Amino acid sequence: MNHPIPQSFKIKKNILLLTAALLAAFAVQGQDSVSMAGKTMALGDASKAAPSHRPVMDTPFKPSGQLWGYAFGDLYFKGHTDNANRGGSNQYSGIPANRDAFQFRRIYLGYNYIISPKFAAEFLFAAEDDFAGGDLLANGKFTPYIKYANIRVRNLWKGTDLVLGEGATPAYPLLTEVIWGYRSVERTVSDLRRTPSYDFGASLQGKFDPDQGNFGYDLMVGNGSGDKPETDDFKWFYGDLYAKFLDKKLVFDLYADYERLNWTPTFHHARNMIKVFAAYNTPYLTIGVEAFTNHGENDVAGIVSPLADTTSALAEALSVYIHGAIIKNRLNFFARMDNYNPDTRYDNVTYTKYTGLTSNYEPNNREQFITVGLDFTPDKNVHFMPNIWYNKYVSQTASTNTDDDLVYRLTFYYIYGK
Repeated sequence: MNHPIPQSFKIKKNILLLTAALLAAFAVQGQDSVSMAGKTMALGDASKAAPSHRPVMDTPFKPSGQLWGYAFGDLYFKGHTDNANRGGSNQYSGIPANRDAFQFRRIYLGYNYIISPKFAAEFLFAAEDDFAGGDLLANGKFTPYIKYANIRVRNLWKGTDLVLGEGATPAYPLLTEVIWGYRSVERTVSDLRRTPSYDFGASLQGKFDPDQGNFGYDLMVGNGSGDKPETDDFKWFYGDLYAKFLDKKLVFDLYADYERLNWTPTFHHARNMIKVFAAYNTPYLTIGVEAFTNHGENDVAGIVSPLADTTSALAEALSVYIHGAIIKNRLNFFARMDNYNPDTRYDNVTYTKYTGLTSNYEPNNREQFITVGLDFTPDKNVHFMPNIWYNKYVSQTASTNTDDDLVYRLTFYYIYGK
């Protein structure tokens, strides 16, 4: 008599097969490991060791590490305050007009450690979001949290690393934020909506052409809860493809993600983003465009008092920026404009207003963000940046209330340990 194979046996078999495959990959790569005498390479850069044509003595590998960090903040003056305190989680919502203050917006302290030619580890303390609901203790003190804690398996196969633990997602920190170059001034357009920049999970970071690095990908599955423990059965799936042309000056990027937020036989609540990016990037001039659509399935409720209809929303955003050199290595300029609509399907005839089920996609107000400033660099790791921060709000309800937040800032940014 044939008996069905228990599901638990199939799962154990798959785990054993995966484990065997990983061990085999380690063994093959171990035969090709390059000995490094006291050489420290950046994480994920093991494939760039240059071959030698002269016979050399095989010296033992020496583990090495690097302590590093950076910080940025501002002296700001709030010139005008939106009359409805809109803006959600931006750092100036609710701050009254004419207030001035010194403020840190990010402090990093990290440590990277190369365990062996095959393994590397990353650890990062971060203090960010200096406002209520951010990284403040009950007594109001600014406090750090663990942002990165991961181990990297280099060259799981040629050109691809496996990262396990808490680390950067494919959403923007690995490429598009780097090209924008002014995180010290403001987040990228998808970061403003709090698309995760870090998560706890497993990721593959690879290049299709390891020797040139013009085409690559980043894939990740994570909890979707950042540094907080998982509280549901759903995972966040991330994927990113990029291509670089003209000696890496012309860059294209395509990103997508998906997560179920609540899933029962009678209610499906999910969100997914598709984001595109293009930039012309040189040391002297950079022009970039980034745009996304975010579909929130059953993510808003249209209000017709006393009833509410749950419906889906489609958010859209477009960001355009430019930055470049005025005086080489001393003075740069930057400018950026974003347009954001939290729900292009908004119906202010049928409904008096909407309630969002996802806090970072408040549906009732369109936004336009503008920043412009100068970047004075007395040292390559020290920046002083006078800039203007402006965010305009336009209500999508029948009232069409329009107002803005306006902030004048002197931003300072410094890097240490690098």
